[in-house]
Amino acid sequence: MRRPTSFDIAALAGVSQATVSRALSGAPSVSDAIRQRVYEAAAQLNYTVDINARKLRSKKINTIAVLVSQDLDHPDNRINPFFLPLIGSILDYASDKGVDVLVSLQKDGDDWSADYGFARRADGIIFLGYRNFEAYRQKVESLRAIGEPWVVFGPEMPETPDLFVGSDNEGGAFEAVRHLIGLGRKRILFLGEASSNHSEYFERHKGYLRAHEAAGLTPDPALAIDCFISREEGAAAIDRLIGEGADFDAVFAVTDLLAVGAIQSLQKHGRHVPKDVSVMGFDDQWVCACTWPQLSSVHQDTATAARVLVDTLAALIDNEPVSMTRIPTRLVIRDSCGG
Repeated sequence: MRRPTSFDIAALAGVSQATVSRALSGAPSVSDAIRQRVYEAAAQLNYTVDINARKLRSKKINTIAVLVSQDLDHPDNRINPFFLPLIGSILDYASDKGVDVLVSLQKDGDDWSADYGFARRADGIIFLGYRNFEAYRQKVESLRAIGEPWVVFGPEMPETPDLFVGSDNEGGAFEAVRHLIGLGRKRILFLGEASSNHSEYFERHKGYLRAHEAAGLTPDPALAIDCFISREEGAAAIDRLIGEGADFDAVFAVTDLLAVGAIQSLQKHGRHVPKDVSVMGFDDQWVCACTWPQLSSVHQDTATAARVLVDTLAALIDNEPVSMTRIPTRLVIRDSCGG
C-alpha cells in the first residue's frame, strides 16, 4: 500500500501542501482551525513522519511537558493527590539536569498531540493518569505517528511496552494482602475498581487474588466492591455493607483515600480498627500518618519513578533504546492493621 504523503493530507483537508507543511511544523502563521483540519486529515490517513528526518529538522529546547489527565472523581480537586509528589519529584530531578518542565492539566476534549506534538512546545511528553483507555491510546498513537517522544506512568500498553513506567501494583497488593492473611484475617474486603478498564487497580486486584490462592483461601466474590476512588465512596461502601450485614474482618483498599473513608465509616458504626477490622491502603500518601489509627499502606517510590520517567524520556528524545520499568513497592505497617 502506498504511504500517504503531504499531498494526500492537503487534498483531504482542502488546503495547500505549503499549508500542510507549516501546520505540521507548528508555524504560528497557521490558524487553529486550519491546523486542526490538517491534524485530523493526517490521523485519518495514518500519516507518519520519518523520525530521523524530524530530529534533523528540530532543535532541542531543553523543555519537557508533564500532562496530567483530570480526575473526574473529584470535582473540587482535578488532580489525583498521588500525582502531586510525583510531579514535585519530576520538577526537582529535571531541574538538576537543566531541563525546564511545562505542567498542564488535560481535560477529555483537549488535543494533546496538537498542543505539544506538532507544535513542538516541548522535546517530549510524560503522561500521568487516564480514565478512558481507548481515548488515551488514540491520543498517544497520534504522537507516535509524528515521531514525538513520550512516556507513560501507570497504564501498561501491550503494543508499546517500552514506553511504560509504573509501580509493581500486583506485587505490592500481594504483599499487603498476604500480611493481612498472616494476621489471621480470612474475609478480606477488596475496595476499589477491579476492572481491566483501569489497569493499575486491576493489577492490584490480581495481587489480592494471588495472595488468597497462595494461602489456600478462596475469596468471597461478594467482598469485591467496585467503587469510585474517593474518601466519600470508601465510607459509603462500608456503610452499605454494614447495613446489609456483610461479614468481613479486613479491608484492602486500592488507594489510601478509600481506606481513610473505610476507617471513618467503621468507627462511626462502632467497629474498632484494627481489633475488629484491619485496614490497608495503597500509595502511602501523607494522609496515612494523619488518621487515627495511622494507616498501613503500600508505598510507591515517587522519587525513583520521577528519575526513571525523565531519563527514559531523555533517551527517547536522543533516539536511544529504552525498556519497560517496574518500580518496586514497599509495605509500610502502621496501627490500622494491628501487627
